[in-house]
Amino acid sequence: MDKALVELIERSEKMEETVIVPYRDLYIYLLNGLVREDDEVVLGDTFLGNWVEEDSSFLFFEKPADKLLIRLLKRRSDLELVDDYYFTYDQWQGGGLDALRIEGFLIVPPWEKKVSTEGVIPIFLDPGVVFGNGLHPTTRDCMSAIACAHRQGPFSRVLDLGTGTGVLALAVALLGAERVIAADLNPLCVKTANKNVSLNGLDGIIETVERPAEDFYDEPADLVVANIHHAVISDLLDRRVFGKKDRVIISGLMRSQAREVKTQLVNRRFRILREWDHDMTWFTFLAEIT
Repeated sequence: MDKALVELIERSEKMEETVIVPYRDLYIYLLNGLVREDDEVVLGDTFLGNWVEEDSSFLFFEKPADKLLIRLLKRRSDLELVDDYYFTYDQWQGGGLDALRIEGFLIVPPWEKKVSTEGVIPIFLDPGVVFGNGLHPTTRDCMSAIACAHRQGPFSRVLDLGTGTGVLALAVALLGAERVIAADLNPLCVKTANKNVSLNGLDGIIETVERPAEDFYDEPADLVVANIHHAVISDLLDRRVFGKKDRVIISGLMRSQAREVKTQLVNRRFRILREWDHDMTWFTFLAEIT
């Protein structure tokens, strides 16, 4: 065989073995004002997403985008550039994105081609720039709580409040839930979760919605998963949003917050089935209505 052809084949085989990660560098621009979806047409192919926080927008790019920002600011004179930042993707996500085993699940980046899924339930997850890659203790403990709840009894209808990447919604669906509503107020989270729903072939089971948790007061559910801010959880308990749900998984709580929420749960006729903590810092509860 021709030497040049042999070298070409060898190089091709090495390329196939290489894990191609779509994110390496993050260039982030903070703007005062809300960037609308119809503004994104001028942001080019390197634009990764827009994280909205109150009256500010964080625009993520995989390459420097100064010229694109100038074009956007000319289009929207009401927007103001506040600052810009650079992170590696690993820094932003708090670690590398390798396949991650939690309980009987295996979170697999979709670009990771050579991972054995034998004996586990694979969850294909592209987190983009959104919270919920499985590395944070509250995400891991929520997945442990989901597995624990499933061992105690099946669930059919599930609410995932503050879905982020959708990883917890994916977990309950893959364990047999027939109907899952994955809700988040952040439009970028909803887009990311919806992409992951499709990656796992669960479009007919999981519905991603951009709505506040309070909207689901009358929504029947066998299980509610809420890995969200303490203030939101406390407000939901005060409003008795969880009162018509059979079981709840509540996370995202630090020590003093966990004590307060535990008291609220007991006062709302919930029985704590199990609790998890990570280094006595992050707390998660699995509870059922009595």
